[in-house]
Amino acid sequence: MLPWGEAGAHGASPPSLKGVQVPATPGLLDGTNPIVVDSAAAVVLGKALFWDINVGSDGMACASCHFHAGADRRITNQLAPGTFHTDAATGQSFEKTASGAKGGPGYALRLGDFPLHQVANPDDKTSAVLYDTDDVVASAGVFHADFQAVAGDGSRDTCLSSTDPLFHRRDLNTRRVEPRNTPTVINAAFNSRNFWDGRANNIFNGETPFGARDSAAGVWVAQKPGGKAQKQQVRLENAALASQAMAPPVNDIEMSCAGRTFPELGRKLLQRRPLAIQAVHKQDSVLGPSRHASGQGLDTTYAALVQKAFAPRYWSGIGKFGAPPQGSAYTQMEANFSFFFGLALQLYQETLISDDSPFDTPRDADDIPLGLNEQQARGLVLFVDAHCPICHRGPTLSSAAHPYVYSYPAATGPQWVNRKTLRGSFTGQGVAFALMDEGFANTSVTPDAYDPGLGGTDPFGNPLSYTAQYLELLMGSRTALTDPISIKACSFDVPFTSDYVAAERVDDPLGSEGCGARLPYAKVPASAVLAAELAKPGQGRALASVQGAFKIPSLRNVELTGPYMHNGGMKTLEEVVDFYSRGGNFDNPEHFATVVFPQGFSALQKADLVAFLKSLTDERVRWERAPFDHPALPIPQSAGIQPSAQDPQQTADKMLSIPAVGKLGRPASRGPLQPFESFLRP
Repeated sequence: MLPWGEAGAHGASPPSLKGVQVPATPGLLDGTNPIVVDSAAAVVLGKALFWDINVGSDGMACASCHFHAGADRRITNQLAPGTFHTDAATGQSFEKTASGAKGGPGYALRLGDFPLHQVANPDDKTSAVLYDTDDVVASAGVFHADFQAVAGDGSRDTCLSSTDPLFHRRDLNTRRVEPRNTPTVINAAFNSRNFWDGRANNIFNGETPFGARDSAAGVWVAQKPGGKAQKQQVRLENAALASQAMAPPVNDIEMSCAGRTFPELGRKLLQRRPLAIQAVHKQDSVLGPSRHASGQGLDTTYAALVQKAFAPRYWSGIGKFGAPPQGSAYTQMEANFSFFFGLALQLYQETLISDDSPFDTPRDADDIPLGLNEQQARGLVLFVDAHCPICHRGPTLSSAAHPYVYSYPAATGPQWVNRKTLRGSFTGQGVAFALMDEGFANTSVTPDAYDPGLGGTDPFGNPLSYTAQYLELLMGSRTALTDPISIKACSFDVPFTSDYVAAERVDDPLGSEGCGARLPYAKVPASAVLAAELAKPGQGRALASVQGAFKIPSLRNVELTGPYMHNGGMKTLEEVVDFYSRGGNFDNPEHFATVVFPQGFSALQKADLVAFLKSLTDERVRWERAPFDHPALPIPQSAGIQPSAQDPQQTADKMLSIPAVGKLGRPASRGPLQPFESFLRP
């Protein structure tokens, strides 16, 4: 038996992704009354919205932070202070970088600025700390401004600038920067939740990221085409990408002037040609057939695409739909624009599946992919032996994938919450166990105080963590889970029977149906026992590993998706491997220490691991071949100290121009995508 549980599959090589289906969203495309009636049109709509700079208030597209293998490789004006480090002055200020530079707004990152936590001996986290910061390498977004209205011709947002206390150079505002690093959107369709802290819910409610937690969210629906529309609740499962899409377009750091709403965005876009001022390649795999004769944008409107893609009950109704800041009441199509936006982006991103790396080739008798060379094969064996697949499991190499993407015993069903070894040796000495949200872990990249991650709450006061909700249920402080998920104690890797005697245990309040042969494990500690443990000084947090936990990212195409970790604190895979070799950066109380190779890695092993990680790159991603081709994208970046011609309170932008690419990929003259570190200043 393996030391962390019963399932021997933990010790096997993760499988290929070829043939694995994205979990379906019931009712979206199927059934007698589907929401989307033309999926191809919905994908066109989603791709256009994802890449269109007019979605942002001042030139920021969704793709502006996801243009390089689905991630962001920009180096200028990419630093944010430790925004979530709320009990420290450094959370609202910038520190000098490791290279000794002032850093802060407008700064261009250097090789010597990484990693963000440096120790004298990279293999020993207890050695002298040479540098540490709560600053974050993330993604620049919009200038600080307040939304006023959509311009009369619908071409732009009218916003009023105000002084930004953090993001400025001299007396000029710079673009604001997000508080966490930008992960790739490629293969994100498999995730059960999105964002680093999981707040983009598995269930899509049509308006916000929070699923069933937001009881006020809903969609306007007409009982018949052209009839009166009424607002109804929508609860679409397996739609975390749609939930995720609800946040950036109205976020006043990422894409929007403060106070702009989705109906206002709909009013701005619906009568416009998609991508009207951006080049579309004539061989674009999705947009090519709709390309405008000018080569700029598409020969249709967003409204026409919505009408073609979605059932009429969502856009043809009559009625008054809210009170905008200026002008008449919204149309149903404008009022439901968040609904169309989220589902269209989801369907487009469901095409961004990377499953053709050397790791996905047929396998030999030892389960080694034939596409791996000798060094990469050694790295895979080490990857498995070092227990990396405990977290980077399944075909996406991430346990944050939807539970049905990887296998579970049929009798126990999916694991949304699990109980695992939190810390201690594999010999049984000093081992502690903790409840954890499957797919989220604290690997001690930063101290817990820097960023709570999954330990935070939603706007309604509920824990983001399923585990925290479950503990509240066991303690009797809540009568039901906020999220409609199943949790069964009998399915845990480490059942409660291992360290609770029968007299201390009671039946799981969520039931034991389907536990089968594992029925004896369908017991949980009595609330009095849990209360006693929580009261023990320094012991209570061992019940759960939630604080400082973050979504476990996929490792596919990881060669191209730096910088790494939720704080963007590492520039190379070599730095990442050093991090795991030394057991993380800090000794956090909830550090999931079983991911650490017990005696560290040798120099040869490190090189083998890095070689294996590079075998996870799909050449279609590296060369931006279909489905990873895209329109042209001008990305604005704050640079210098000259005022903008559009707004004298703002710095002038330096543009990063990303040319349009067709289905055959990047021309050889431009070469393939390069790793993040290749863009850093020396």
